[in-house]
Amino acid sequence: MTKEETIAAVQECAAKLGHVPTVEEVLRGTKVDRYSIRKHFGSYREVLKACRLERRGCGYEVSLESLFVEWAGMVRELGRVPTIGEYEVRSKYSLRPLLRHYGGWRQVPNGLAGYARGQHLDDQWKDVLDVVANQERSHGGRVRTSVSTSGMRTSTSVLTDQVLTDQMVYGPPMNAGPLVYAPTNEAGVMFLFGSVAKELGFAVTHIQTGFPDCEAMREVEPGRWQLRRIEVEYESRNFLLHQHAADKCDLIVCWRHNWEECPLEVLELKRAISDQRSAVS
Repeated sequence: MTKEETIAAVQECAAKLGHVPTVEEVLRGTKVDRYSIRKHFGSYREVLKACRLERRGCGYEVSLESLFVEWAGMVRELGRVPTIGEYEVRSKYSLRPLLRHYGGWRQVPNGLAGYARGQHLDDQWKDVLDVVANQERSHGGRVRTSVSTSGMRTSTSVLTDQVLTDQMVYGPPMNAGPLVYAPTNEAGVMFLFGSVAKELGFAVTHIQTGFPDCEAMREVEPGRWQLRRIEVEYESRNFLLHQHAADKCDLIVCWRHNWEECPLEVLELKRAISDQRSAVS
């Protein structure tokens, strides 16, 4: 089935059932098969996204797009970033998805603003991004506090855990190698892969700005090589966010693998490099 036929079949199934169908209901009630889902979308979640349907509840991961749109709507309504209590009251989702993405509530505004810029939503949500930027400027990176020492008042600077918007962010330090700190973006992953490709059994033949990012020969048996089409991502799940076609790629190279149902082979550099160094030592 084509991509359009798959979408139409799922939407028709949803209309007949009166609810968003599970993948099992779609496979039983339509001509859609698992191969079509993997070929055109990568996962059933992406099928539902293309159909503008969303399953909710325990066990279903909320898309970052849905989280952003709801949160940004709150910012627009309130005229400021919502507190964690306000979000809990107003949101139809739990706190867990945002905290899992960004590690803490203080990091959520910058994280979602970065998502919006990455998806080229700057114009559509300019007012929201301005609110986040103004909040960052008002909070600053350092705060002055007064403390008492032996009865005397003195002013001292203390660092907060707020990310400084005008400073570079680094990953954790790694052992001596071509990249001193762990990558924090796709460009860092590309550089790191290029520097260790030979040790991992690859010979890079082509790099481009389009999809897929890279082509490389891979030694599949001693003295025998095959071509691999490679997409480089910081996290493997970004492959879905960027809406790449799974049938036009053979391998995802990433720093962190967080896409359990990924239909493609994944090379997680974080683990591969660690395993390689352990073997050497």
